[in-house]
Amino acid sequence: MHLKHLKPLLEPQLGAAKICCMGWSPNNNKLAVCTSERVVLLYDENGERRDKFSSKPIDSKYGKKSYSVKALAFSPCSSKIALGQTDNIIYVYRIGEDWGEKKIICNKFIQTSTVTCLIWPLDNAIVYGLSEGKVRLANTLTNKASTIYATDSYVVSLVANQSGKGIISGHADGTLVRYFFDDEGSGDSQGKIINHGCAPYALAWATSSIVVAGCDRKVVVYSKEGRAIQTFDYSRDDTEKEFTVAVTNPSGQSVVVGSYDRLRLYTFSQRRGLWDEAKPKEIKNLYTITALSWKKDGSRLCAGTLCGGVEIFDCCLRRSIYKNKFEMTYVGLSQVIVKNMSTGTRVVLKSHYGYEINEVKILGSDRYLVANTSDTLLLGDLLTNRLSEVTWQGSGGNEKYFFENETVCMIFNAGELTLVEYGCNEVLGSVRTELMNPHLISVRLNERQHPHKDFVDNKKMAYLIDAKTVSIMDLVQMFPITTIHHNSRLDWLELNETAHKLLFRDKRLQLHMYDIETETKATLLSYCSFVQWVPQSDVLVAQNRESLCVWYNIDAPERVTMFPIKGEIIELERADGKTEVLVQEGVNTITYTLDEGLIEFGTAIDDGDFNRATSFLETLEMSPETEAMWRTLCKLALEACKLPIAERCCAALRDVSKSRYLKELSKMVQKYGVEAGGDGINHYKVQAKIAILEKQFKKAEQIYLENGAIDECISFYQEVHMWSEAINLAQSRNHPDLTKLRSDYYQWLVDTNQDEAAGLLLQQQGDWSGAISLYMKAGLPARAAKLAFSRSELLSNRSLMEQIVSGLLKYELYEQAGELYEKIGNFQRALACYRRDKAYRRAVDLARTSFPGEVVSLEREWADHLASQKQLDAAINHYIEAGATEKAVEAAIGSRQFSKADVLLEGLDPAESGKYYHRIGLHYSQTADHAKAAKFFMKAGSRHEAVEFLLQAERWEEAHELAQTCMGPDEISSLYTSTARQQEELGKYREAERLYIAVQESESAITMYKKLRRYDDMMRLVSSYHPEILHETHIHLAKELESQDLLDQAKHHYVQGGDWKSAVNMFRQRSMWEEAYKVAKDHGSGNAYKQVAFLWARTLGGEPAVKLLNKFGLLESAIDYAADNCSFDFAFDLAKSITKEKTVELHLKYAMYLEDEGKYEQAEAEFVKAGKPKEAVLMYIHNQDWGSAERVAQNHDPDSVNDVLCGQGRLAFEQKEFQQGESHFLRAHRPDLIVKNYRELGMWNEALHICREYLPNKFDELQHDYEQEVSKKGSSGVQTLIEQGQEHEARGEYSQAIGWYCKVNAELTDDPRILEKSWSKACELALKFLPNNKASAVVQLLAPKFIQLHRHSKAAELYVQVDMIQQAADAFMSAGDYEKAKNMCKSYAPDLEAYVDQKYKQHLKHSGDIKSMVPVDVVAALDMYVERGQWEKCIQTAEQEGEQVMHKYVAQYAANLLKEDNALDALELYAQHGAPANAQNFNIYKRIASDLLSSSEWDEYKTWASFRDVFFTLVKSMEERQLTNDPNYDEFETYLLIGHYYAIRSACFEVDGMNEIISKISTSLLRYTTHIPADKGFYEAGLHCRTADQLNMTFIFWNRYLDLTEAIEEGSLEVMDNSDFQETDIPFEVPLPDKQYLSEEDREEVRGWILAVLMDQKLSQVLPLDERDTFEGNLVAPNTGIRSLPCIITGYPVLRNKIEFRAQGRAANRDDWQKIAMAAKMTSAYPLQDVLRFITQLSGGLKSAASPYRA
Repeated sequence: MHLKHLKPLLEPQLGAAKICCMGWSPNNNKLAVCTSERVVLLYDENGERRDKFSSKPIDSKYGKKSYSVKALAFSPCSSKIALGQTDNIIYVYRIGEDWGEKKIICNKFIQTSTVTCLIWPLDNAIVYGLSEGKVRLANTLTNKASTIYATDSYVVSLVANQSGKGIISGHADGTLVRYFFDDEGSGDSQGKIINHGCAPYALAWATSSIVVAGCDRKVVVYSKEGRAIQTFDYSRDDTEKEFTVAVTNPSGQSVVVGSYDRLRLYTFSQRRGLWDEAKPKEIKNLYTITALSWKKDGSRLCAGTLCGGVEIFDCCLRRSIYKNKFEMTYVGLSQVIVKNMSTGTRVVLKSHYGYEINEVKILGSDRYLVANTSDTLLLGDLLTNRLSEVTWQGSGGNEKYFFENETVCMIFNAGELTLVEYGCNEVLGSVRTELMNPHLISVRLNERQHPHKDFVDNKKMAYLIDAKTVSIMDLVQMFPITTIHHNSRLDWLELNETAHKLLFRDKRLQLHMYDIETETKATLLSYCSFVQWVPQSDVLVAQNRESLCVWYNIDAPERVTMFPIKGEIIELERADGKTEVLVQEGVNTITYTLDEGLIEFGTAIDDGDFNRATSFLETLEMSPETEAMWRTLCKLALEACKLPIAERCCAALRDVSKSRYLKELSKMVQKYGVEAGGDGINHYKVQAKIAILEKQFKKAEQIYLENGAIDECISFYQEVHMWSEAINLAQSRNHPDLTKLRSDYYQWLVDTNQDEAAGLLLQQQGDWSGAISLYMKAGLPARAAKLAFSRSELLSNRSLMEQIVSGLLKYELYEQAGELYEKIGNFQRALACYRRDKAYRRAVDLARTSFPGEVVSLEREWADHLASQKQLDAAINHYIEAGATEKAVEAAIGSRQFSKADVLLEGLDPAESGKYYHRIGLHYSQTADHAKAAKFFMKAGSRHEAVEFLLQAERWEEAHELAQTCMGPDEISSLYTSTARQQEELGKYREAERLYIAVQESESAITMYKKLRRYDDMMRLVSSYHPEILHETHIHLAKELESQDLLDQAKHHYVQGGDWKSAVNMFRQRSMWEEAYKVAKDHGSGNAYKQVAFLWARTLGGEPAVKLLNKFGLLESAIDYAADNCSFDFAFDLAKSITKEKTVELHLKYAMYLEDEGKYEQAEAEFVKAGKPKEAVLMYIHNQDWGSAERVAQNHDPDSVNDVLCGQGRLAFEQKEFQQGESHFLRAHRPDLIVKNYRELGMWNEALHICREYLPNKFDELQHDYEQEVSKKGSSGVQTLIEQGQEHEARGEYSQAIGWYCKVNAELTDDPRILEKSWSKACELALKFLPNNKASAVVQLLAPKFIQLHRHSKAAELYVQVDMIQQAADAFMSAGDYEKAKNMCKSYAPDLEAYVDQKYKQHLKHSGDIKSMVPVDVVAALDMYVERGQWEKCIQTAEQEGEQVMHKYVAQYAANLLKEDNALDALELYAQHGAPANAQNFNIYKRIASDLLSSSEWDEYKTWASFRDVFFTLVKSMEERQLTNDPNYDEFETYLLIGHYYAIRSACFEVDGMNEIISKISTSLLRYTTHIPADKGFYEAGLHCRTADQLNMTFIFWNRYLDLTEAIEEGSLEVMDNSDFQETDIPFEVPLPDKQYLSEEDREEVRGWILAVLMDQKLSQVLPLDERDTFEGNLVAPNTGIRSLPCIITGYPVLRNKIEFRAQGRAANRDDWQKIAMAAKMTSAYPLQDVLRFITQLSGGLKSAASPYRA
């Protein structure tokens, strides 16, 4: 984020003129600034001042300067401004949406104190803070205010979160309080969340953090839970002043904090999860920032100053221009402003989840926005400003977006189609489809919704599941409504606007319509080149060849209006009240205007405005279209129960009966409406009539029956002549008129000549004869015959049967007549009837039983009949049954059942069957079943014909296989070869090839392809049939092609033949270097292509060569290659154009080449040019040309002169010419090399001589090496050292002699005499001849060695001789002779006696001799006891040294016991030795108290008596030392009282009848739950109250205990409900224990008791009250504020009947005192006696002289 200063909006003044407050409107159009003169200035978004108005005081009598404006805020609609003023009022001004509108006060809210801050986060809800600490809400709708929460501290700041549904207030005491109107599922806590170090005047609520700053010059970042996670500390920066104001950007990812002359910017890093500070914006003389406001789109920041200046800053991360049309301003990681540069319109694109927006694109004719974040997809419509953000998992950018629909974006990816509705942040729907085309998908979203209708969420989509299947999906419920299967591929589909009908067109250009509600499909046009719905209607326009087709009423698809046209429809337009179809006729565009009235009719119907539809239709003449519309209106009117309109429609349709029916129905509606006093349409008779009109008879019946009108229902069935339903109804209801009803029905049938129905009725009634008579009368002899067949008694009535037969023959029903003849036994006539009616099945069945001789003839007749009917397949079996096999074969062949014909032919004579086989073969040849054709040709004896046929059908292999069975090899080869040549002449080379290959004539095929120059095919055959000559063929062919200048083909074959070099040479010879290079690179090995490039470059030379090699990136490689191939001239030529380093490298390579060639002088020159003269020197050295080497070195590399001399020196030493070698090395200033060479030759003396003379600093090292060499010789080496020392001593070189004596050590010899002798000699010489300092050094070196030899006295003597008394003492003490050491110190250095004593103490301590230590150092002895854990001895010894020492070690012992969690022993320790009022012991006392009070193990009287006594002693000690003002005094006194009450309670446990006192004490102890673990206190209180039968209190205390156990588990007291303890002195805010007091089993027992009480519902959850109308255990009465004294026995308040003690503030309730006193007297129990004793000690005894056992 960058802040760029744009301009000042308001110039600063010379003095203080504070900008009180400012704010941007939510619509980004206005900026309001309130000045120190209480005037509100209004600026537009460009910073131009457009308006202003003055604020007003609460009362004009106070004057305009009686107040100041503390805060202002715009309403969410941007049309109002709220001002918070110091004169205790908030004004809300309506400023309007346009500039210059009159400013009106529309709300005012009077307060009880000064308004300090104000925000307007939600509609009609202003939140503000007051100086008295309250945060309130003002409702502008009701003009009332209410308190959200109250605190005791001045509200200094107030902010809302990004959604406006949560607020945080900052208070002067540093507290921050959070409140949610709706936590939006975050689960964040409410209430006090932060206690900041100073007043949080600068407060900002970012997305994931709370940023706070103030006068401490620190910016602190808190987490949502209130935990400090970052601190930016500027307190050490002298240039920084206090922070005054803060603001967050709209995305919540940047915060600006204002101070003096500076704006500090902080940005949240999503990756690190921390805040980063950007470079601060510093402006000199800006002075203190008093107000900040960030524009709601994040693009501008305004700052107001103390001097009245207003500065505006541009805020952005980056800007970019998209397509030179749009400006993208990234004002935050998750917010982008997209501005249309031509229109100036802007859209703010923001991620609601706070994700970083990666890329923004403008697609779909520059109208639609598409942007991505890591987890979401953002879409938007720039025209309507509707934006969406949906969760989206990235798929690598493979999504395809379709924007053809203005309401929804279609996204296709990997076979899945996703729909996103603009303005909605959820995916509308997702389906699987592979056919993604905007013309194959139709989406309709709530189009044509009308205000007077109930809103129906109508969202549907039609899409293709596959090319022939359409699915219609309900996008609201996400389930498929229907699936439409079509028989052809679809190329277009579209739903109408209400999504009730679907149009689709297939590839055959047939137009179909599907009605979704009725699930019916209709074909509208067989050919359609254009189709479109008329906008805002259900009118359809389409083109059928040269006709314009219009469906004004789509519900009647057969009603179509057609106009002849001569061109093609190109567009449909509807505007300005008319609809036009544009037709392109040649170069002209002709307009056809549609009937807008007919279109409007459909709209009126859709709107439900039937009156308007009727009025419109009355203006039209009757036509098919008008008639269809009348019918539609009639249907809809009936459905809506608009009977008058339906009547009018029927009249228009000339349906008089229906019109009259509806008129009568309308009269009934009026009649029943008058009777019922309402709408008569709901009367059951009216509803039944309507159902009858709609032919819904069952519905009408149900209506009648529900209302008990059975007779009316039967009557209506009779009226509509539905007698069966009437009779069934009467029968089901046991109607008394059932018999009459049936009689009337029969009579009605007879009267209306319905003989068949009447016969059926008689048949049902069992009157068979009567039924037959009626059937015959009705001309239904077949039905009569059927009845006769079913009744055997009727068959015996011959006359009746003859009558039926005559009727059947009359109507030519011969089969039924034959059946009847057969039934009555007349088989001859039955057979004749069957034959006449061609009923051969019945005839054959009859003949098999009665006329066996007729069966064959009947089968032949049956077969001939079937054949005449073209049922040849059915005739086959009958011919077989008749023995006519040839006829059967003919029928089988005719019916194309060739398999059956084949089976039949097997039984025929081969001479006769051949012609049939030939016919079958011809059939299979036509069906391309070549195998079967050949098979039948073979059976027909036509083998050659079979072969020729297969050849003609190009079935070469099969023909060849067949030919082998009937032809010789030569004949086959000749036939195939000739056929192959024919195919070759026809250009069918593949077929010819196959023929050649079939007869193994591959050479002919190869020759054919070679002649045709089809070399690929040629080489394919060579590869397959002659692989041994494949490479040779490739090479041969390549050379041939090369000779023909077919170079590309030649190259191919050279490469395929493995001779790529020939291809390269071919191109080189023709100077086709580029092709040669490509061949070498693609097919060459290793660096071949570099070689070709090099050769190509050589042919070019100069600059062209350089450019060429640069083009291939091979310049340096070419130079290296040239150098490697000794072409240095060309290499230098190439190297001219590149870096100097390469030229130097080339000179070096050239020099090395010349050196190898023995051209040393030229090599020398090149080495010098390469800047490597040293290489030339080394070259000459290598060749031992010392003169040349020295010359080159002196001229070009002086540093190498020494190398030359050293080389000569080494050569001299190798030749044993030591003097000459020394000379060379010394000239080279390398004496070290002389030494080295002498050492390597074992000439140590010469080496030492040279080293002493020229390298004195290394002499010691060399001498050391010499000594090492000597030491390797063992004892002989020791003697050498001694001899060296003696020689030096003899020469008077005492220092050297001492050195050699000192070199004798235990590593060289283990003889102590030799060691002592050598070291003694060295010390003797040092003390005699060396200065004191050197002598001391020798003694310091050798004295420790004497000690190692256990010559302690010798060592001490030497130390004394050089005045090293301490070291001498150490020598004696190392031998354990402390007495000698002390005596020596007395003689020579008395001040060292203490040193010896200290060493002696350390010795004793180390040896563990504590008894000996005590007289020497008692403190050290005590510390030793402590270290060993011998605490009792330590304390006993410390007691002898006084109280101060004792209490020091008592405290250490107690601390050690506490570390071991042994607080009881620590308590007994202080009970035994006393508890002094030492400040360093206070934490120990607190720890003892805390551990004992937290434990459940110790509840004995002895423990609590000790606890009480220890703290009593401690308190008295502090009083004596006047430490009562110490803050620890009150805490220890509290522990004293707690211990006292615990002791009394423990004492009472041992006495019967004390339950009430015990419960009172436990209840009183709840007052101290800040010191006693709260769960323990409430559990014990509940337990003891239950023992005392105080179940109400038990329930309340144990319920509180269970709440505390849950709080302990959650680690927070926020779950606690404190309502039961309001107005008690039992504290709410108590420390949570680290662990539970009880086990889970015991806690479960408490829960069980609570649950049982709750189920019983006999207890009331109220604490008992006393005479003060407050909880009986309260010391302070909330009503009066009077504090009562606590009872010294129970802790309960002492109200009346009290006993007073001498000590001030000590009293007791008389009843409780008497109980204790009496119990102590009666039982003589020690605990109660001790309690009374301590009470006397604590309170000074009773004021009266009475015995403590008296009341």
